[in-house]
Amino acid sequence: MTTTGTRHDPKHRSREVTDGPERAPARAMLRAMGLTQEDLEKPFVSVANLASDVTPCNVHLDRLAEAAKEGVRQAGGIPFQFGTITVSDGISMGTEGMKASLVSREVIADSIEVVTFGERMDGLIAVGGCDKNMPGCMMAMARLNIPSIFIYGGTILPGQFQGRDVNIQDVFEAVGAYAKGDMSLEDLQDLECRACPGEGSCAGLFTANTMSTAIEVMGMSLPGDASIPAVDPRKKDRAREAGSTLMQLLREDIRPRDILTRQAFENAITVVVAMGGSTNAVLHLIAIAREAQVELGLDDFDRIGRNTPYITDMRPSGRYVMSDLDGYGGVALVVKRLLNAGLLHGEALSVTGKTLAENVACIPTIEDQPVVYPTDAPRSPTGGLAILRGNLAPEGAVIKVAGHQEKVYQGPARVFDQEEAAFQAIQRREIIPGDVVVIRYEGPKGGPGMREMLAVTGALIGQGLGDDVALITDGRFSGASHGPMVGHVAPEAAVGGPIGLLQEGDLITLDIPARRLEARLTEEQFADRRANWKPLPPKYTSGVLAKYAKLVSSASEGAVTG
Repeated sequence: MTTTGTRHDPKHRSREVTDGPERAPARAMLRAMGLTQEDLEKPFVSVANLASDVTPCNVHLDRLAEAAKEGVRQAGGIPFQFGTITVSDGISMGTEGMKASLVSREVIADSIEVVTFGERMDGLIAVGGCDKNMPGCMMAMARLNIPSIFIYGGTILPGQFQGRDVNIQDVFEAVGAYAKGDMSLEDLQDLECRACPGEGSCAGLFTANTMSTAIEVMGMSLPGDASIPAVDPRKKDRAREAGSTLMQLLREDIRPRDILTRQAFENAITVVVAMGGSTNAVLHLIAIAREAQVELGLDDFDRIGRNTPYITDMRPSGRYVMSDLDGYGGVALVVKRLLNAGLLHGEALSVTGKTLAENVACIPTIEDQPVVYPTDAPRSPTGGLAILRGNLAPEGAVIKVAGHQEKVYQGPARVFDQEEAAFQAIQRREIIPGDVVVIRYEGPKGGPGMREMLAVTGALIGQGLGDDVALITDGRFSGASHGPMVGHVAPEAAVGGPIGLLQEGDLITLDIPARRLEARLTEEQFADRRANWKPLPPKYTSGVLAKYAKLVSSASEGAVTG
């Protein structure tokens, strides 16, 4: 949707419902909610509040939304709050419910668009926490293209277990350790009770913190917003500041597509791969770019990843969590090092009206710290994500290579048509070192919904197989997954992709340095199998999942529905 009305008029759309004798009925409805004549003459701002009792990521967002509304009022605007949904990935993980997670991204984007467009709002503030909240909000902002800003609910603090910091990643991996006999049931239950001490999104550089980082670097949230813990009093202050910043954006007529340029997306990719962020960032950044009318594809991630050093020691592939990074200056510390190395577009615009370089220059950072490495002495010379191609992934696949950049895996395929079957085989100790686990029919259409598989990857790592067993799927992985785990294989099995033609025992090669994913099969063998292949019947024939399966695009295109 495009904007209408007079440019540089902060009340550029809401005049349609407040001005003129013919709008008396609309004004009557607005007055019923307490608006005065003076209020009706001010810009209207929608506040999309993703507060929810279904996840600790969002349980506290009401107070941030209220602070944002205060900031809008103080700066001369009128805020209108409405709610939208979330799905807790951590709670639904490993269940049929996880199929709704990626679907929720589209619902969030559509619902924010519908309300903000329908009510003729002049500006938009979105307050979100869990994984799909952020890309959903950003897709809506790019689509609407009215002055907008995002507020992140903040990261959870780590818990304490047996004298060490822990988080939800440890609990998933402990399930595997318990199955192997390396952890007692009592310790598993104790860890369960300690891992998540309060509100906020998952602690490591998983999908939520990866996307909050990308949004800050792209310039759509305030500097420093990505790393502040949910319980920190600075969060409320920052939300209030975001409200006043939105009013400045309205006055200056700075819109999302002014900020979400090709340079902004390249900056986001650079920081994500430099930090070893979630593979889900590939899906989400491509989807946001599509709404912003910016060309972005898998090759961009591969090109940037090959030329960007991996410089942070953050979980899941390292030792530290987001609150640790915040103590040393947050994402600004990473950005400064990458700017100094000439790896970022420092001139990219942000919601502050300043450039990325100007924003980070104002944030104090601590150079002598253990979380972020120098760019000339990185953990690895290439980034933490890589794009693979080959006869198993003609359209591409994604792997988090942090710590595995130079490895080659080869072994027999252990083929499963759903996540549950693979998880049970792992729990029964039927997967051995050297195996290549293949989980298919879990893609955007085949799942449907492209489930994350942290229960599976956590079980493998918990059994000590994280470096010895590769996993390949047309589904997704949690940001907490790590190891040789290849996701987003495209085309997916449900549309006849090569992954759907594999048989038990086929020899698979995962060559990370060469960026190749291959089966030792000839074109003739593939052709013979394809001739006998039949699609599985759809798992859902009505409801939102059936609708999603009919509309959704390939993972290589961001798994979008529009």
